[in-house]
Amino acid sequence: MTVHFIGAGPGAPDLLTLRGRDLIAASPVCLYAGSLVPEGVLAHCPPGCRIVNTAPLSLDQIIAEIAAAHAAGHDVARLHSGDLSVWSAMGEQLRRLRALGIPYDVTPGVPAFAAAAAALGAELTLPGVAQSVVLTRTSGRASAMPPAETLENFGRSGAVLAVHLSIHVLDRVIAELTPQYGPDCPVAVVWRASWPDQRILRATLATLAPAIGAEMERTALILVGPSLGAEEFEESRLYSGDYDRRYRPVGTHPRFPEGQ
Repeated sequence: MTVHFIGAGPGAPDLLTLRGRDLIAASPVCLYAGSLVPEGVLAHCPPGCRIVNTAPLSLDQIIAEIAAAHAAGHDVARLHSGDLSVWSAMGEQLRRLRALGIPYDVTPGVPAFAAAAAALGAELTLPGVAQSVVLTRTSGRASAMPPAETLENFGRSGAVLAVHLSIHVLDRVIAELTPQYGPDCPVAVVWRASWPDQRILRATLATLAPAIGAEMERTALILVGPSLGAEEFEESRLYSGDYDRRYRPVGTHPRFPEGQ
């Protein structure tokens, strides 16, 4: 058997990858994080599948479910929201499985910041404006931030910040980032990205706090950076007619005579 850790995406059931869908359909056991994984994803489970919502379970109880499936020779689809590479609590589960000799694999999912950018219709890395995106958060009850990983330090880079799990400390986020980006820096808050009740708020660091709604909590992502809504930026060289690249030599472009 194998435990298939699957990123279930940001919310919309059809943002599940084809690989993830097929693994769910082939697994007799499904463990899913019910607080954030939509029930629509569970429609891919096979008939008779043992479906367990892990939201109320401890780590020990989750591993016990997996160990029981391992003893029975049943594959497990282990579903987490978004992508498993960030803030999924997958690492501690993998460590337990390695100690128990239980095999696993990992299937990536669409991360929340990508779904939020899509909802905004935005490319976050615009030429001459921003070429880096920092995924970060503030300290919470479940995990503290390392001392050097502060909003102030990341803000000094001028990169676009995707601030997760921090809408409940919005005043602190604004206070720490305003000296780095300035009060007029564009900000977007995307609440429940890709869900049917998705909401988007565009503002600046100066105007964000008064505009935010009380219902925007927990599943809201804060994006901060100069590329949000920017119109004055350079065009990249990638599609420039005089840019010689492997798949489009300069001489083959209709604007340029052969050999020029």
